[in-house]
Amino acid sequence: MAKYLLLKHYRGAPEPINNVSMDQWSQEEISAHIKYMNDFADKLKETGEFVDGQALEQTGTWVRYDGEGRPPVTDGPFAETKDLIAGWMILDTDTYERALELAGELSAAPGKDGKPIHEWLEIRPLYGNAPTITE
Repeated sequence: MAKYLLLKHYRGAPEPINNVSMDQWSQEEISAHIKYMNDFADKLKETGEFVDGQALEQTGTWVRYDGEGRPPVTDGPFAETKDLIAGWMILDTDTYERALELAGELSAAPGKDGKPIHEWLEIRPLYGNAPTITE
């Protein structure tokens, strides 16, 4: 099995079909969207394909090391992930095709007026294998 990261973006991908920002949804529409996401994760927990996932706040800071004894540098001239990434989910699937299939299903999460968003999701394979602790 291979692990894949599904990234939900605020921007940067082609516009989804039902492109109404969440701040314009009713509370019922937001609840329906979150329920869809949770139900999707629960289904994948049953099949053993769900590893982890989280929605992200739009706040965050870039940080980098700036030399011994110096404070870290924060923020920068680059687009920040807080502006780009809305959330993520890690899947553990038998094939890349299965990861594509699941991403397509996740893209159908409801948005404004209860209609599927048809949002673009980025699929990225996780690099290498996680180390195994045998002690």
